[in-house]
Amino acid sequence: MTDQRPVGVALENRLMSHGIYVTAFETAGSDGNTTAETAGAAIDDGARIELEYETVSETPGITSDEVGAVLRTLLAIADEREWQPGRLEATSLTPEDDRRGTWHVEREWFDRLSADLSQVEFSQRVLETVTQEGFD
Repeated sequence: MTDQRPVGVALENRLMSHGIYVTAFETAGSDGNTTAETAGAAIDDGARIELEYETVSETPGITSDEVGAVLRTLLAIADEREWQPGRLEATSLTPEDDRRGTWHVEREWFDRLSADLSQVEFSQRVLETVTQEGFD
């Protein structure tokens, strides 16, 4: 008997301690249909994730610390549930809903992380995808 919360809720609960608040979490299965995760629904291996979050950081752009916190938390949840994430697309917002930027992780990088891709190489690839939004 398991009392696991949906992945989006577990991610939200764990990221709060990092000053990161999930505002939207959606997955898309192999059929390509995107839906909000429902309570008790399992996510399929390789499901695409669209994550939107806000951070209370005073830094106007995305930092490697916030990317690392999100990824470590998502990977810990995936490991606990014996589940493999697919492509992750993340959008970072300010508390005022201004876009700070976006970043992503390819499904292949997640797949290779436990095989032939080192954590350093994985992190470098992810950080290369960060796009910063300009602020006035």
